[in-house]
Amino acid sequence: MDANEEKFLRMTTQPVGGLVCRLAVPCIVSMMITALYNLADTFFVGRMHSNSATGAIGVAFSLMAIIQAVGFFFGHGSGNFISRELGGHRRDQAEEMAATGFLLSFAGGCLLTLLGLLFLEPLVRLLGSTETILPYAKSYVRIILLGAPWMTASLTLNNQLRFQGSAVYGMVGITAGAVLNIGLDPLLIFTCGMGVSGAAVATIVSQFAGFCLLLLGCRRGGNLPIRLSRFRLTRRYLSLIVQGGLPSLGRQTLNSVGAIVLNHAAGAYGDAAIAAMTVVNRAMMMANSAMIGFGQGFQPVCGFNYGAGLWHRVRRGFAFCVKASSGFLLLLSVLGFAFAPQIVALFRNDPEVIAFGSLALRLQCVTFVSLGWITLSNMLLQAIGRTGPATFLAVARQGIFLIPLLLILPGQFQALGVQMAQPIADLLTLCCAVPLQLRELRRLREESPLPETP
Repeated sequence: MDANEEKFLRMTTQPVGGLVCRLAVPCIVSMMITALYNLADTFFVGRMHSNSATGAIGVAFSLMAIIQAVGFFFGHGSGNFISRELGGHRRDQAEEMAATGFLLSFAGGCLLTLLGLLFLEPLVRLLGSTETILPYAKSYVRIILLGAPWMTASLTLNNQLRFQGSAVYGMVGITAGAVLNIGLDPLLIFTCGMGVSGAAVATIVSQFAGFCLLLLGCRRGGNLPIRLSRFRLTRRYLSLIVQGGLPSLGRQTLNSVGAIVLNHAAGAYGDAAIAAMTVVNRAMMMANSAMIGFGQGFQPVCGFNYGAGLWHRVRRGFAFCVKASSGFLLLLSVLGFAFAPQIVALFRNDPEVIAFGSLALRLQCVTFVSLGWITLSNMLLQAIGRTGPATFLAVARQGIFLIPLLLILPGQFQALGVQMAQPIADLLTLCCAVPLQLRELRRLREESPLPETP
């Protein structure tokens, strides 16, 4: 039995719960390590004892979200199709999509670099920089833009690998890059005296190292190799990428817009408020990364089994993931609520930052458990090609609800409005996600092409 057939049998016959967990472990590690890229910069820049420097990392977070939006768009757009094609034993088309998604993602990163450098100062101001943060933000963003092509391509490769059920190869590339980043940050920031610019250089160098390892991983373990000769710029493939990647593009783009609006809203209360929300967002991003990684372990199982007509396994996997993730998120919420001041102080030990950030973190912990159902519903809908509902859920939390709340609540509640906007947005998104997903689960049961088995 060759590696491809062995992978197909594993994905479609092994018990769903154990299979999801095995696939989720490298995904969780990859997502948390990805979060560490920004966490490391926030941690070490915070040691410069400057709220403006720490605020610059928060401003640049919006740009990182744009870069991630491009990478996830092509990665999820091509990856969802790849998993369904492999589940249907159509490897040739899967190889063509892998090459097409990769090259388009790299080109998208090049376009970001060109436009960003041409309009650097207007871009940084748009991202939410104040006058005091501006010099730090320009230094950081200018260098990050140079690494955009391989950063977008790395995210695409990582997602393509996990949709093939080979997330461990993606984990190796991401982890190696993160370890390098953590080592380079203090060396370049303090030893070499580069300050905020050193943090940016550390990020793009480590991302490039991860990119090279991800390319190597595509040639091992029965994975789809990236061959430039397989590139096919056809209307069909572009349409499929848009269908599969639109929810991710919407989510990541609105993450960026939401971060920009948050920076402007918090900026009314000074650099300490921006620094505090930067720290809170990084801490929540780290916790949410574990949740997303767990869901990413479910997505290839979902795609393979949906493509093979085993819809009962899709439903069973969703039920297992919701139960497991809700318990995990509840535990994190309790810990985050109890130790909020200590968590904020770990990154920026300033009384104003701790006071503002602790309340914001505790409020977010109150509704954090809702992300289990929201995230997994979005991932299932995206994996089976339900573009409309998946896109709505993807943009609801950070766009449809959060952005208007950030524009309205501070006028009524001042700083408290900034701090409680996210948890209210989470509750409103949950109210939409529950009926949408229940309807889809009923459809999977009623229209299943194969009879359900125990």
